[in-house]
Amino acid sequence: MKDRSCWEAQVTKPSSKSSAYARFIPREEVGDVMQWRFSAVGADAAPEEQSEVPELPPAVDEAAQAAAEQHIRDEAFALGHAQGVEQAALEWQHRLDDYVAGQGVIAAQQLASLAAAFEQGLAAAQQNVAQGVLELACEIARHVVRRELQSDRAALQPVIAEALGSLVADGRPIAVRLHPIDAQALGSALKTEFSAAAIQWIADASVAPGGCLVEQAGAVIDGQLERRWQRALAPLGIDMPWREEADHAAD
Repeated sequence: MKDRSCWEAQVTKPSSKSSAYARFIPREEVGDVMQWRFSAVGADAAPEEQSEVPELPPAVDEAAQAAAEQHIRDEAFALGHAQGVEQAALEWQHRLDDYVAGQGVIAAQQLASLAAAFEQGLAAAQQNVAQGVLELACEIARHVVRRELQSDRAALQPVIAEALGSLVADGRPIAVRLHPIDAQALGSALKTEFSAAAIQWIADASVAPGGCLVEQAGAVIDGQLERRWQRALAPLGIDMPWREEADHAAD
């Protein structure tokens, strides 16, 4: 009790120098801190085991934390954007596949039909052009032959000789009808060439110039230009008269 009262006296009557430190301890005088529990008075005071004081986490750098959060947001945005682009591309691919499977097939068929029609039209146009060129060539040939016959009456002589070739050997009488102009121009030459044959040369105005009719025992070989012209054009599939409408009107 004596000790306790002395302690109380010391506490209640602090010196003037230590009165400022009676309740507070300056920070620079604080050492290690441990938890202390009072035991029974008079017992041996033994400090309990010191428990570890958890370390405080270091102060967080706000700028670094903001940068990290921004980085996370950027990565999330980039990932979302990439996924969106991939999803859009996949959707458009599905639409394209559907179009190819539906409308694309129809369009391809229509295009194929159009191409086939174009080819047919082109072939027909080429055929028409070829036919036109052939008819033009025949037209030119007709004018050339007619002009040649008008300027050279002797061009008819080989035709007459060809017609008589198969008949003279028969020995029966033959009649050859020529246009009067041709008969006058070729009469003497023909009579000399076929003097051994029994041939009667007849000037007939109904026979067109440049042509002839060879008759024997009711058989007639038509060597007129109209007939010969038709035989020449038949293999070409062209129907073009030898004489034009103007020629018929003049006759």
